Amino acid sequence: MERGNTVKIVIVGDGKVGQALTGRLAEEGHDVVVIDNSPNALRNSVEVYDVMGISGNGASYAVQKEAGVREADLLIAATSGDELNLLCCMVAKKLGAKHTIARVRNPDYEEQLAEMKEELGLSMTVNPEQAAAREIARMLRFPSALKLDSFARGQVELVEIKVKEGSPLLGQALYSLSGSLGIRILICAVRRGDDVYIPSGNFVLQEGDKISITASPSELDSLFRKLGIYRQKIHRVMVVGGGRIAYYLAKQLLKLGMSVKIIDKDPQRCEQLSDALPKAQIILGDGSDRELLEEEGIEDMDALVALTGMDEENIIISMYAGTLGLAKVVTKINRMSFQEILDGAGIESVITPKGITVNQIVRYVRAMENSQGSNVETLHRIVGGRVEALEFNAAKNCAGDLFGVPLKDLRTRQNLLIACIIRGRKVIYPGGNDTIEAGDNVIVVTTNHQLQDLSDILDR
Repeated sequence: MERGNTVKIVIVGDGKVGQALTGRLAEEGHDVVVIDNSPNALRNSVEVYDVMGISGNGASYAVQKEAGVREADLLIAATSGDELNLLCCMVAKKLGAKHTIARVRNPDYEEQLAEMKEELGLSMTVNPEQAAAREIARMLRFPSALKLDSFARGQVELVEIKVKEGSPLLGQALYSLSGSLGIRILICAVRRGDDVYIPSGNFVLQEGDKISITASPSELDSLFRKLGIYRQKIHRVMVVGGGRIAYYLAKQLLKLGMSVKIIDKDPQRCEQLSDALPKAQIILGDGSDRELLEEEGIEDMDALVALTGMDEENIIISMYAGTLGLAKVVTKINRMSFQEILDGAGIESVITPKGITVNQIVRYVRAMENSQGSNVETLHRIVGGRVEALEFNAAKNCAGDLFGVPLKDLRTRQNLLIACIIRGRKVIYPGGNDTIEAGDNVIVVTTNHQLQDLSDILDR
């Protein structure tokens, strides 16, 4: 498949994740067919996203044939059932689909899938809850950050913070920051109210700006200390809601030596968690009950993570926790239509499992489109999804007019910033005289959501 060709994609399952995938992949110009048992859900996707819909069982040979799976580049199985998703992928592979992706959420299948991926015909599996837990754990490592993502296997961090009253960042042009602070950082995106900027060196920060910064973990630690927003490490975490994310998160936090208390109102689930997580404290009760939270010592916690199945409950719990001055409050949200409410309520660290899943799959699709060039190795959507931060590996067969040219002489697209170059173990925050060389990993930040190859940064 040559880069730039439209990818033919069949999506089985038109629930929350399926609809989010349909919208994103259709927006990127791909040929999308959706299979679902519910005619009403299909009708909505067909009308809103202008895709083809097939009503029926996605694991059926006949239904997949009708959907054109024989000619499909990719089938994504995103129903609510793990076993059904695996069966869909097996059928698709038998029919001739080139790639298959299954959403598999049950932790019991994790080990088997790693061993049997090839036999099951799977190109990739995604686990939204496990991915969400990893992201929350990263947030708890740097409680001062609103959001934190990693590139180049942790060599570079991308964090979002808010510029507050009295900050040393206020009134300074960006080009002077590294010198005045004595640390190497790069501010690569700014959200000011409803406006988003990929800033130049002359951009001046204002109070209330939400800024995205690339830096090494050690430089990031120094930055937080110099800004006076450094917070001590998280030791005690309260998790409200005992679903799969809570299980995966608790496993990670306990390994890091943190104390974890999980509150859930389902007696059976509490028993399961007690058996699976003997080192965690499991409390049976309603986590939206203020009295219970106080009894369980919420005021003594360093962090609270709201993970119930209801967005409204998570918002209310987080608002209450925010009044107590905890070092970190993380809120799980399924419907991003709540974003304006969250901003107004001061809820800033938000996790959306379906959004993380969509990013993982979109990264895979872009790599499929570009199997001969410089693939997208990491993809994060930041600034409320309006900006993409991508990591490319500069393959030797990338466009020759990209290598060895000082960045000041490169004609790059508008609203695009080369934020970082990783050359071996050296991290370069590039200036105008720096160059991209074959083998580099290059982090690009842009408002353009169509980059598939490193050469796409050029304005041709």
